[in-house]
Amino acid sequence: MGRIGIIGGSGLYNIEGIKGVKQVAVTTPFGKPSDKFTLGKLEGRDVVFLPRHGKGHRIPPSEINYRANIYAMKKLGVERIISVTACGSLKEELRPLDFVLVDQFVDRTNQGRKMSFFEDGIVAHIVFAQPICSELSGIIYDSGKALGLTMHKGGTYLNMEGPAFSTLAESKLYRQWGMDVIGMTNMAEAKLAREAEICYATVACITDYDCWHSQHESVTIDMIIQNLAKNIENAKKMLLAVIKNLPEKRACSCSDALKYAIITDKKLIPEETKKNLKIIIGKYID
Repeated sequence: MGRIGIIGGSGLYNIEGIKGVKQVAVTTPFGKPSDKFTLGKLEGRDVVFLPRHGKGHRIPPSEINYRANIYAMKKLGVERIISVTACGSLKEELRPLDFVLVDQFVDRTNQGRKMSFFEDGIVAHIVFAQPICSELSGIIYDSGKALGLTMHKGGTYLNMEGPAFSTLAESKLYRQWGMDVIGMTNMAEAKLAREAEICYATVACITDYDCWHSQHESVTIDMIIQNLAKNIENAKKMLLAVIKNLPEKRACSCSDALKYAIITDKKLIPEETKKNLKIIIGKYID
């Protein structure tokens, strides 16, 4: 049974209750992850926790080493990743303090974030029409509902560049496109997790309406931080319930995402690339 990975976003820098805690620094061919990983047991299950922005929130969205983070999760034996992320709402009915189980992404980043492990002599094209593991997301949704939390099943996450928030014109445009929530980090994680054959689900914690809303001018940073704190406490309760409810074995197709994706003749893949990606592609090229 593989470990359960938890990536914490804004406000979620640690999880209380993890037993047998061990802090581990992981090396990767792609550089340093955001921080050390916390390993231990939560509700009797092996978990791995990483603060996406580093402890103390030191790393902006465009400088997060997404490849190192996901590679390290794979190296640590993680089979499922639950990503907790603070988001703005682009729809009236998605209110602050609600949770959205995102099932789609639209990328609006501009700085060429590294979103693939496949380079340096190897090409792979993953199927990404459904970027979220429906099995994992469904369990999270049911667990949140059972706790009495306001959960929304499905929604599109607009991944903006940041670190500045949207202009009013951008916010109105994204609403016209039918987007549901807006954030700065989860698209890269979802792509890399799929390449690494790790189940991935986003829990979007709504802190505020984006600047399109008529009440936006009355929203202060202090109010957003208060909402974030409330969301994080509820998210922690949800995580405990989810971990209890996860079956030991995966019944989804995430574990075979690369089965037909690698296009390069394996005889032509450079040895260094094979070595670097062994934990991801080894079963397909050995």
